[in-house]
Amino acid sequence: MGRAGVVLMVCVMALLFLVLFFGGRGGAPAAWQNAAKLTAMCGGTANVSRPRPGATGADELFGGLLAPGYDRRACRSRYESPRYYKHSPFVASPHLLQKLRDYEARHKKCGPGTPQYAKSVDNLRSGRSNTEAAECRYLVWLPYNGLGNRMLSLLSTFLYALLTDRVLLVRNTDDFTDLFCEPFPDTTWSLPPDFPVANMSQLGVQSDDSYGNLLRHGKISNHLDQAASQPVPPYVYAHLAHGLRVTDQLFYCNDDQIVIAKVTWLLLQNDLYFVPLLYGIAEFEDELRRLFPAKESVSHFLARYLFHPSNSVWGMVTRYYHSYLAHADERIGVQVRMFPFATIPADDMYKQIMACSRQEGILPEIDDDPEPGNTTSAVDDDGTASSNKAILVVSLHADYYERIRWTYYKHAAQGGGGVGVFQPSHEERQERAQRSHNQKALAEIYLLSFSDVLLTTGMSTFGYMSSSLAGLRSTMLMVANNQTVPETPCVRAVSMEPCSHLMNFKVKCKGKTVDKEELARHINVCEDLHRGIKLVD
Repeated sequence: MGRAGVVLMVCVMALLFLVLFFGGRGGAPAAWQNAAKLTAMCGGTANVSRPRPGATGADELFGGLLAPGYDRRACRSRYESPRYYKHSPFVASPHLLQKLRDYEARHKKCGPGTPQYAKSVDNLRSGRSNTEAAECRYLVWLPYNGLGNRMLSLLSTFLYALLTDRVLLVRNTDDFTDLFCEPFPDTTWSLPPDFPVANMSQLGVQSDDSYGNLLRHGKISNHLDQAASQPVPPYVYAHLAHGLRVTDQLFYCNDDQIVIAKVTWLLLQNDLYFVPLLYGIAEFEDELRRLFPAKESVSHFLARYLFHPSNSVWGMVTRYYHSYLAHADERIGVQVRMFPFATIPADDMYKQIMACSRQEGILPEIDDDPEPGNTTSAVDDDGTASSNKAILVVSLHADYYERIRWTYYKHAAQGGGGVGVFQPSHEERQERAQRSHNQKALAEIYLLSFSDVLLTTGMSTFGYMSSSLAGLRSTMLMVANNQTVPETPCVRAVSMEPCSHLMNFKVKCKGKTVDKEELARHINVCEDLHRGIKLVD
């Protein structure tokens, strides 16, 4: 056997050793460290079987979705991630591609460090209201809630910036730094720290500068005849997070959007996916139709365009993938989220997962009574790994991973072949304000998105993001009601679009309306939340 064969054999045996003793999990962050050691030992990769096909040219840029010319070393994920995804089920419209290029030019012209930005900030600092159309208008996104919520909110906010010709700026908190690369060429989306609006972290539904309160107190009008001659404030805060009142919900009305368009600086806080609500605004109707002929593709395209993990996060992703997942012919992602309001015992959750798997054919069937000697070797005679299914379990808890792993340790899979079960980490509880927690969470979102099949938890924004990036319609575990296991264990998503969790939407809009029959054909009640809505084709 040559030197290459010896190295390959050593890597395979090391992989089996780690799986046997650490199970692809270990104590967080032990599994990440084990993956790094194995990858380094094997010369940068432990991929001994079927990799995703390499991507070059247009595929490397997601069919033109991304602009060329970035420094590959500064953001490895931007060019490398296409190698790991399944083929996208959609083709971006020419109008979307042009809209993105136009946006990039506008951001470069108006972003931080430019004369236009400096002028706009000076006007804001002096408290001057613009009496004429500003050359550059801005949308400042304020982070709120957990990572999945933030990513979906940021996607929605970016689409709103596209529709309104605004420049998106992100207020980076410590727990949100070093997660993503800069998405736009030759500029930054980070809001400079000397931005003159004070106490932005304190903005909320009671803030005097919120759009709803400005309307309530008569400082701004949504009557177009009055608004035409009324000056607007230097900035307006849009409170679109949970707890918003009826006057805050007017943001989603057509006439109110005409008024808001006059404001140079719009600060927005939100923690949900509000894209379906933008489809109800007449000003955006035609543009949205041209941007996304397939309604189901909105989050998929915007997620792959906007989000590129930082090099530190991408290193975690690729090391773990090559150490534990790349050898498989099929990767099955299982994401389990236990909400505080819907807890059930771990055994009941495991039974629900397995019932769903039998119903939908997700996990490999097991041989309950294998014949003596009917076992599957993990390594063939030629030294290559024969295990062809990898189950990636992502959860804050280890209980479900342990039970699934034990199932495939105790029983052989029907039809032969090996099954590996892996879990990168189990943090036990969500630490929203910790950067390291968010980095691991982001890495696991991306690992899930490289799956061939997805089983996620209903109502979970973490699961929504994984599905959107993957371009897959996931099967969703139904959430327990009153601590009772649902009779129907899971449902197949009719669309990969996330569910918008906006509740108690009671506002009645004035002015121009959309084609309601056309809208009704493309807005469904969510499978996993009956008071939520989602886009469908």
